[in-house]
Amino acid sequence: MTTAALRVPSGEAGGSPPVSPAEWMDFLKGKLALQQRKLGRFSSYYDGRHQKMLFAQSKYRSEFADVFDRWSDNFCGLVIDSVNERLAVEGFRMADEPQADREARRIWQKNFLDAESASGHLDAMVQGSAYVVVWADGDGDPVITVESPETVVVQFKPGSRREVEAAAKFFVDDWGREHCTLWLEDVVCTGGPSLLGYSIDKTERNPLRVVPVVPLQNRTRLIGEPMSDLAPIIPLQDAINKVTADALVASEYAAWPQRYVTGLEIQEDEAGRPVEPFRVAVDKLLQAEDPSASFGQFEAADLSNYVDLVDMLTMHLASLARVPFHYLLKGGQVPSGDSITSAEAGLVAKARERMLHFGEAWEKVLRLAFLVLKDRERAEAFEAEVMWRDPENRTEAQHVDSLLKLQQLNVPKQQLWLDAGYTPQQIERFQDLLEEEARAEMERADKYMSQAEMASIARPNPEVAGVEAKKAAAKPPRGNSGNAAREKAGT
Repeated sequence: MTTAALRVPSGEAGGSPPVSPAEWMDFLKGKLALQQRKLGRFSSYYDGRHQKMLFAQSKYRSEFADVFDRWSDNFCGLVIDSVNERLAVEGFRMADEPQADREARRIWQKNFLDAESASGHLDAMVQGSAYVVVWADGDGDPVITVESPETVVVQFKPGSRREVEAAAKFFVDDWGREHCTLWLEDVVCTGGPSLLGYSIDKTERNPLRVVPVVPLQNRTRLIGEPMSDLAPIIPLQDAINKVTADALVASEYAAWPQRYVTGLEIQEDEAGRPVEPFRVAVDKLLQAEDPSASFGQFEAADLSNYVDLVDMLTMHLASLARVPFHYLLKGGQVPSGDSITSAEAGLVAKARERMLHFGEAWEKVLRLAFLVLKDRERAEAFEAEVMWRDPENRTEAQHVDSLLKLQQLNVPKQQLWLDAGYTPQQIERFQDLLEEEARAEMERADKYMSQAEMASIARPNPEVAGVEAKKAAAKPPRGNSGNAAREKAGT
């Protein structure tokens, strides 16, 4: 077993003796266990595997538990997905150039990050955080993987919310064996559990000299852990499920009119139990020979009370999650035009805020990737920025009309293309296509136009230009026609 003397975990006394990588693993494994216990609840609610009938009546559990075992009235997925579907990374600017960085895009595409980044955003919003690991493959090219907070844990340096002191990933292979990878600033260790804790199987030098794990955190506060977007939603989700469960019970036992009969002798079986006198059905007629018997029925329960209560709770949930009301499809007509823009303003603002926090993490990830490539300039490009797709959904006519108005303000064509939603790769192809079109026009002109015609187009005739100038000078100034008329009239 190979060990190395390292710093103590944050929070321990400064005079404590140095700890080994194996002790780091023990420490981080305990921290991960606490993290998993909290995060599992949020994952269950997003997947709809929460306790759907936690507050249901005993009658429901005895009569309907098997029938509705897989039923779930779950809005938690909608709360997350409505934002995640608007978060898409188009590229990166690693310097002052207006174009997207080609090498950054190559790294992004090679590591399947169009899809993997969406998974990372999803887990970060559901569980509060996700993690991105940057390393090098056998050829020295960056390898970027997005990891779940249920398998990866980090420890920040004392007094810092950004600088990672240590990180570890714990996972179980297909044979049931548990493994651990530990990242420190100077070494990277792999190992597994033993009788007395974790043991180290292999230790390598860390050539990056930084912990290559970047937290992808949801909206964070200055103090405390990153919070899941589902934390304030779960109580309302439980309330909706409780009311719906009551409505299901009421629909079976109180939604049908209950009939009664008076003045009729009660019949009993051999055991003395009352016998039901009628088999009520649609095609059955109730009758009694006793002239004193009378029939009647109770009013059915009004289930609209449950519907109104569920609607109220759903509206509260939508307001809290900033989900547009028309996403819940509560009758009426889906808004369009300016109405839908106004209705989705809160959701778009929420998506832009997530872009702000996630963008900081992705910028750091790309800087680490260029550090792997030993590209010192871009590894220290702190002015880098993420190019996000526009999160606002607009009609094509509205979008094009706004771009044409921006063109009148002399906004550069490349920026208009970006605002139109075209990717950096498409814009590069636009440039090539425009050059090909210009070249084709010139070849066509060479083929079908004479040299004199081409020269007249390229170099205007000075005599014609002089005549046109004299004609323009001879014309009276516009707006003075009234003065000329008064002079002729002698006024």
